Amino acid sequence: MEFLPFPKIGRLRRNIVVTEKLDGTNAAIRIVPLPITGPAPGYVAIVDAWVIYAQSRSRFITPDDDNYGFAAWVAANAPALVNLGVGAHFGEWWGQGIQRKYGLDHKRFSLFNTSRWNAERPICCDVVPVLYGGIWDQAEIEGCLRRLREQGSVAAPGFTKPEGIIVFHPPTNTLFKQTLERDEEHKGELAP
Repeated sequence: MEFLPFPKIGRLRRNIVVTEKLDGTNAAIRIVPLPITGPAPGYVAIVDAWVIYAQSRSRFITPDDDNYGFAAWVAANAPALVNLGVGAHFGEWWGQGIQRKYGLDHKRFSLFNTSRWNAERPICCDVVPVLYGGIWDQAEIEGCLRRLREQGSVAAPGFTKPEGIIVFHPPTNTLFKQTLERDEEHKGELAP
């Protein structure tokens, strides 16, 4: 029989990053080197020696089998997006026609990795707004929620119904979310 150790337990009071939770659709840009045999099916663009894929939360997508136009946007912006570098770049595709819409007349892609992406990113990409960074402090977390409730979205100034927050706990590489409305309910249980 194989020994099964109990996993290490992370310490809660460590640095966290609180960001605005955007209500759109989860998306990612994948960039891989072009293999000698050619790219795998489902890619949206090839730029120099790089293959670019687009994906939703659950599948690869293409401009012909898209998710709110994200794959078409990736294909159109491929020359800039290749500068994200090799890897998977997760974010939220949000705005016009998606979920809350945020009063926008266009769609945006906001990257989740706030420690990596700030001023040094493709101009076509945004980054989710950081509301707090520091030691885990429940009062700070509640303050972020209160400010969103009272002042509206930071990502889309003037939009008064933001969704909530994401708390990222780097020591355990864990994400937590809290919504401003009906947080106690599972998304699939929400009544119309």
